[in-house]
Amino acid sequence: MTDHEGVDLRLVWPQWQGAGSSSVKQFASEFPFDVARRGYAVGSAVLEAVLPPHDGPTATVPVTMSDEGIELRDGVEAKEVVVEQLARALEIIRQHDPARIATLGGECAVSVAPFAEPARRYGDDLAVIWIDSHPDLDTPDTEYEGYHAMAVSALIGQGDPDVLKLLPAAVSPDRVALVGLHSWQDDVFPKIAEWGLKAFAPDELRESSRPLLDWLAATGCSRPAIHFDVDTVDSDEIVLGLGPEPDGLTSGEVRRVVDDLKGAGDVVGFTIAEFIPRQVMHLRQILRGFPLVSGAAAD
Repeated sequence: MTDHEGVDLRLVWPQWQGAGSSSVKQFASEFPFDVARRGYAVGSAVLEAVLPPHDGPTATVPVTMSDEGIELRDGVEAKEVVVEQLARALEIIRQHDPARIATLGGECAVSVAPFAEPARRYGDDLAVIWIDSHPDLDTPDTEYEGYHAMAVSALIGQGDPDVLKLLPAAVSPDRVALVGLHSWQDDVFPKIAEWGLKAFAPDELRESSRPLLDWLAATGCSRPAIHFDVDTVDSDEIVLGLGPEPDGLTSGEVRRVVDDLKGAGDVVGFTIAEFIPRQVMHLRQILRGFPLVSGAAAD
C-alpha cells in the first residue's frame, strides 16, 4: 500500500446466486442441488482462510444464504438478489474509498462493483484483463440466464438497465482483454468483435505474455484490474471451478501472466472468482448431523 494513494481494501463477497442453475446441476451433480449452488460461498470462505493476512481493511458484502429473490426476472436468474447485493457492495466500497481492491469471490459477477469503482476513479487510465475460459458477455437476451456470465457486459455498459444504473462508470470495450478464452456459446462469441474487445486464446500466451503486454501498452493505461476465474487453469491439470475446462492455461502460465501484468502497471483491482472447493464440500456433507459440530439446520 502506498499511503499517498489511499488504502487497499480486501473485499470478501461470497455471492453464489449469479451462477445459472442449469450449469450448477450439470457440473456439480455429485452434490445435492442446494449444496452445489452455494459452493461459491464456501470457496470465498476458504480463500479468506488460506490467503496471507491483509495490510489494510477487510470488508464482507452481506450475502443471503436463503432462496429469497432467486427467481428469473427480465432474463436474469436471481436478478432481485444480485441487484440488491451489488448495491450493498458499492456502498461498502464507497465507505472505504480504496485505491486498490482485492476481491475474494464468489462467482464472476463479484468483479462488477470493484472494477466499476476504479473505472470512476481512474477513468481512461484503467484497463481490465479478464482471465477466464469464458467471455462473460451474455445479456438478458442471450440463452444463458446466469448473471455471472453477464459480468463483462455490465462493465462495458451493456445488459440489464437495473444493474447498469447502479454502476458509477463503465469501461470502454477497447480497454478490456479476455485472456485464456476458449469456451463460449454461439450467441455470445460474435459480441467480442461487435463490441470491440480484445481476446487472447490460451495458445497465444503459452510461450510469452508479450502479446498481452503489447496490447496493454497500446491502450496507454497504467492501472490494470485483473479478474482471475480459476476455471482458466487447464482442468487436465486440476479442476478448480464448477466444471471441467480442458486445454486452458496451465497454473504456471497463469502465474507468469499475472506476474508480468504486475510488473507492467499499478494493479488496482484483483479478483479471484469461481472457486469450488470440492473436498471441503464433501467433508461438510460427511459431517452433517455429527454431534457437537452441527447446527440445528444440519440435523
